[in-house]
Amino acid sequence: MISFPKNFYWGAATASYQVEGWNENTDWAQAAKDGKVPKAGRLADHYHRYEEDFDIAKELGHNAHRFSIEWARIEPEEGKFDYEEIEHYRQVLQALRKRKIEPFITLWHFTLPLWFANRGGFERNDSPQVFARYCAFVTKELGDLCTHFSTINEPNVWAGHGWLYGAWPPFKRARILGKKLGKDDGSTRRVGAIAKNRHVLTYFKVERNLVRAHIEAYNAIKSACPEIQVSVVKHVRWFTSDGRISNRIKAAVMQYLQSGRYMKKIHRHLDEIGLNYYRVTKFGDNKNYLKTDMNWDAFPSGIYGALLTLKKYKKPVFVSEAGLADADDDMRAQYLQIQIAHTAKAIQAGVDVRGHMYWSLIDNYEWALGVDKKFGLVHVNYQTLERTIRPSALVYKKIIERNGAGG
Repeated sequence: MISFPKNFYWGAATASYQVEGWNENTDWAQAAKDGKVPKAGRLADHYHRYEEDFDIAKELGHNAHRFSIEWARIEPEEGKFDYEEIEHYRQVLQALRKRKIEPFITLWHFTLPLWFANRGGFERNDSPQVFARYCAFVTKELGDLCTHFSTINEPNVWAGHGWLYGAWPPFKRARILGKKLGKDDGSTRRVGAIAKNRHVLTYFKVERNLVRAHIEAYNAIKSACPEIQVSVVKHVRWFTSDGRISNRIKAAVMQYLQSGRYMKKIHRHLDEIGLNYYRVTKFGDNKNYLKTDMNWDAFPSGIYGALLTLKKYKKPVFVSEAGLADADDDMRAQYLQIQIAHTAKAIQAGVDVRGHMYWSLIDNYEWALGVDKKFGLVHVNYQTLERTIRPSALVYKKIIERNGAGG
């Protein structure tokens, strides 16, 4: 493994709804009350225990941390902003700064304020302006403590789960050419979403609005705080093939539809890019791979291909999320080593990678699957809230101490 660039960012990530707890003014909390997704409740209570968690991050050698601001806390009613919640997040940022941990903020990570969701969410024609107003407000209030702001986390994943698979709010399932779409993890079936042809059209409208929302937010942020580095956090599923022409074409088409299509429309309104990597699809590959607890192929080397797909945009890139669910912690250390080695390989290939943040720092609520999937470097006992560092986190710490150098 080669040494990484000087001042490389090493750390982990979290997201507000998944770890903060008691976050009831959102579409996800309402869906839980309706029995469609697991209830969140207190979770890891990171909202109150963030200093303890940042102490652990510091102990593990982290010099960067990605987290999200909860839109529903900041704007609990349309156009009304809560300055007490702004002060809370100021304290979170100050806690990171005190520990010399560079913050990376995501302004919106999946959950919507209930008022916005109830009025159509990103189906609304004015949703880009509503979102940009929120982003500009937060960056004006917190921009003195944070340089790196991402507008949207995984726009295509969020829209696809909500309007194609019907597994996430607003639970609109699509039918294409008579085929019902759905998630094979059972979440689509559990919510009873009814497949309709028109939801495909709505999906494309939402996708267009997410493009406009990022661009409007970028312009609003840069107008208010020109020095802020604005990104989008893009999930990239690497599509590759066995080399046969037909499979190469399939891979290229899927790569464009999953990543290139959205990025093509916004790349001129970016200062940097966040990469979320978890999965590979290789057309023509019949090998059996080890499975993570999400039943995904364990393919950490695929981060190299995912990073290469972003090279053409000529922007600094940071790995904003990458990791695996592994309750027994018997795969995570090796997975991390391979993942980081192939991140280094991408740097050698010319990708301007500036940081690597593992998902996640602590165990989290994994959306429609609840708290059973253990991604954390740190185990959370949800009854006692005790934190326990997993052995793999210490392997990551050694990599960080060497700045990636060594075996």
